[in-house]
Amino acid sequence: MNNSAQLNNRPVTLAQISDCHLFSDANGLHHGHDVLANLKNVLLSIKQNPYIEYIVFTGDLTQDHSEQSYQNFVNVIKELAIEIPVYYLAGNHDEPELLTHYFSELPFSSDTTINHNHWQVQLISSKSDTPAGFVSEQALTNLQQVADEDKQQLIMMHHHPIDVGYFIDKHGLKNKSKFWQSIEQCDNITAIACGHVHGAMQLNKALTGQGSRDNRSVTLYTCPATSIQFDPELEGVSALNLGPGYRIFNLHPDGQLSSDAVYL
Repeated sequence: MNNSAQLNNRPVTLAQISDCHLFSDANGLHHGHDVLANLKNVLLSIKQNPYIEYIVFTGDLTQDHSEQSYQNFVNVIKELAIEIPVYYLAGNHDEPELLTHYFSELPFSSDTTINHNHWQVQLISSKSDTPAGFVSEQALTNLQQVADEDKQQLIMMHHHPIDVGYFIDKHGLKNKSKFWQSIEQCDNITAIACGHVHGAMQLNKALTGQGSRDNRSVTLYTCPATSIQFDPELEGVSALNLGPGYRIFNLHPDGQLSSDAVYL
């Protein structure tokens, strides 16, 4: 097989990072964990993987809502000389205007649609005025309009559109029914990736509405946090004895998707 054919058969590989919960103080601790150091370790791990072509950050950069926490994120990117593109969207803790301001230079990109030969990745805002998520009517309309029928779709967002069975569900996506009705109209949506839940899960959602011609299912992949992983057995925020993590997605030319959660 020649080099060109090998490249055409190679998957597109991306890393998802989420839920950094940084402070203005570079030494700030979140439930006893050094979250800035954790972010550095995650980004260093990603940088050392030559197959990863870009990073998608799915929200909750800040814990104390300070502007310095945004600058701290940027400083780490510069310190580690991250050169691959970094796409982003806001979590419930974030201010979109501050993300836009601090992420205004390379390697950051404000694009919300990422096109490949066989795949399209769409970043969907779920930020609302409360900690819970809400996807606007306009965003749902755009989702269907932007979707390229000749490509498989990976949707990336902050809030989880499927309940995961612990306290974070009270801050999940509020308009789940409307969201899934829109997803059913796009038969080429293969998977959804989210943050917010501070842990890695793989959940399937059966689609049986009129728009889903073959009664297919869509897989939801949740992302480990770079900060702390939630203990699902306890009510409220409590950290498991797990290190920081991230997710890797491989988007294959034949339309298949594979994903692994990485813990450090």
